[in-house]
Amino acid sequence: MPQALNPLDATSLLTAFGALGVFLVLYAETGLLIGFFLPGDSLLFTAGLLCTTGTGGVHLSLPGVLLAAAAGALLGAQTGYLVGARAGRALLERTRSRHLREGAARAEKLLARYGHGKAVVLARFLPVVRTVLNPLAGMVGMPARTFALWQVAGGLVWTAGLVLGGYALGSSIPDVDRYLLPLIAAIVAVSLLPLAFEVLRARRSSGGAGR
Repeated sequence: MPQALNPLDATSLLTAFGALGVFLVLYAETGLLIGFFLPGDSLLFTAGLLCTTGTGGVHLSLPGVLLAAAAGALLGAQTGYLVGARAGRALLERTRSRHLREGAARAEKLLARYGHGKAVVLARFLPVVRTVLNPLAGMVGMPARTFALWQVAGGLVWTAGLVLGGYALGSSIPDVDRYLLPLIAAIVAVSLLPLAFEVLRARRSSGGAGR
């Protein structure tokens, strides 16, 4: 009996859609505000692992995964930018999601603190923030060429780094598929560390201002 698709589980998505699933998830996560909950980091790492070993009968092609990941991340970011430039801040003001509102606040702080280029690159490695920053860049009038240049640089580093990291680990450890679930959990935890540090820093700053 086929298992039901779980959109929050990287292995389930890859089993159902293969490399196409990588493209669809990254496009939705980086281009559509509704995709903020999707598992981009763990999906990329798991896809790299599945290029070296088969889990549940799934074996992916490394060039195909790299191409799908880059296309989804880059096209998604450009879509988010265009949506933000045309629809304006009303999109974020209408959302009822607390996570999206908090992500928008962090994205604005990232832009103010690091400037356009660094903020666009760093946002790739922050869950939720990478979903919100692209439309936010369009809303605040970031130059299209500047955004395109830095989102391509950040997108390629993010996607290729995680996919090749999973591929290298799968190539170096025999029977790595036995440890797939713990590895995915570790990747998710590591991907959340920058977010946790940012939240902690913001709380310390607000606490200091209050005192």
